[in-house]
Amino acid sequence: MYTTRALNSLSRRYICAQCRHFSSSKPTLAQAAEVKKLGVIGAGQMGLGIALTASRMAKVPVTVVDNSQQSLDKGMSFADKLLAKDVQKEKISQSDSDSTRQRLQTTTKMDDLGDMDMVIEAVPEIIELKKSIFSSLAQICPPHAILATNTSSISITLIAAATTKDPKDLSASSRVVSTHFMNPVPVQKGVEIISGLQTSAETLATAIAFCEKMGKITSTSADSPGFLANRILMPYINEAIICLETGVGDAKSIDDIMKNGTNVPMGPLTLADFIGLDTCLSIMEVLHAGLGDSKYRPAVRLRQMVDAGWLGKKSRKGFYEY
Repeated sequence: MYTTRALNSLSRRYICAQCRHFSSSKPTLAQAAEVKKLGVIGAGQMGLGIALTASRMAKVPVTVVDNSQQSLDKGMSFADKLLAKDVQKEKISQSDSDSTRQRLQTTTKMDDLGDMDMVIEAVPEIIELKKSIFSSLAQICPPHAILATNTSSISITLIAAATTKDPKDLSASSRVVSTHFMNPVPVQKGVEIISGLQTSAETLATAIAFCEKMGKITSTSADSPGFLANRILMPYINEAIICLETGVGDAKSIDDIMKNGTNVPMGPLTLADFIGLDTCLSIMEVLHAGLGDSKYRPAVRLRQMVDAGWLGKKSRKGFYEY
């Protein structure tokens, strides 16, 4: 029988999936491999933000992949606007802006990621879509390449398992990790690094080192539903929605008391609109299904608004109109 102290000690240890031994602390950055080329899958707000920040801060060539040329063109246009704004505000020089932009390239072909040192996937929170992407990446990318997902709630262990048909073969799955960036990526400093059961110590160390090279502050989390950020944030937003639907307060009052009473930069309903109500609902469903506790049940109003197509800022209507 383990004592409580012994169990707590064991829970703090990392399991090296490749050599199957216990390590008493997380891997040091000395184990990290150098990332010289980065691939990013998804040209949406998150993907573009990751690509732009990596190019500007880590100064590595970045290839952005999306199956829509229109999305790629829109993303690069947005990148140009962000860079121009930073030059205007004298945050960067015109020379730095030009260099950052030159390091960004786009493609509609995932096969173009065949020489990457690291790939970060940033597509919608759809399990089958992510599994399909990682199954392909395991075949396309070189054996040393880190395969990272920006998922905010889906199991890293599950995504990693999609890279192989043989659970004993860790050649691809041990390279899978989550780099959960916060939105908007160029502004928010925090990145949540999550290891799956198969993730190797070297993979974790490389992910941490590269995110820090991007100017981010990293935190590590276990592969549990919602990880750390959304395990704490989403029930807070969900409770605010329940307060709205049950008449405890109106939207403005709910947001104002949290902004002015707890000094957060924006209220929970405004934040939900910025995140996207469909994303909030998806994460709450993952929490509810994965943890089985009724406290994670999505608010009725949240589901209704998603059904109505009121997804927040991206649809120009959510708890507020935009």
